[in-house]
Amino acid sequence: AITAPLLRSIRIKPSCLNTVYALFTVCILIILKSNYILTNSFLEKITTAKRQNAEIYALMHRVEKPELIEDIKQLHAVIAKIIVTIEKAPEKAGKANTFFSYYLPVTVKILGKYDLIENQDLNSTESKKMMETTEQMVVKIKKAFEEQLAKLYQTDIVDTDAEIKVFESMLNAESFNTTDHFNLKK
Repeated sequence: AITAPLLRSIRIKPSCLNTVYALFTVCILIILKSNYILTNSFLEKITTAKRQNAEIYALMHRVEKPELIEDIKQLHAVIAKIIVTIEKAPEKAGKANTFFSYYLPVTVKILGKYDLIENQDLNSTESKKMMETTEQMVVKIKKAFEEQLAKLYQTDIVDTDAEIKVFESMLNAESFNTTDHFNLKK
């Protein structure tokens, strides 16, 4: 009912109005359907990431080495921050596709294999080497995930910096004294 007056205001011939209205309706349905699919895909991605982070948390409690426990604890916290960031700003999800689709699942897999080998008390050269490599890799993964989190906020940081510079320029242009107006000690 609302779209018919809108379409008439665009000056469409009355004989074409029904066809245009039908096409318009189809376009709206396609948009709604794609939004629904994106929303479900997004929710599925977040739910899977939360489950994987819960697995990492559980693995942390099964690991015996204190240094690795601390690294996994920090890793778990960074992953939680990434998930919360994406939940609050879904438009940033594209910047974390590889994180969700590859890095996070592989991290769970690596830690799961470490746990398996550690709990079997294997003393072979290969198992010790694998455990050492995994411990070193967890540190690298943690650093990479911290960088991923920082990248999610990079645009916000740049935008805020630009806003501050423009604001400061406007204050100066208006002859506002922006230097310690109240003689406060810094």
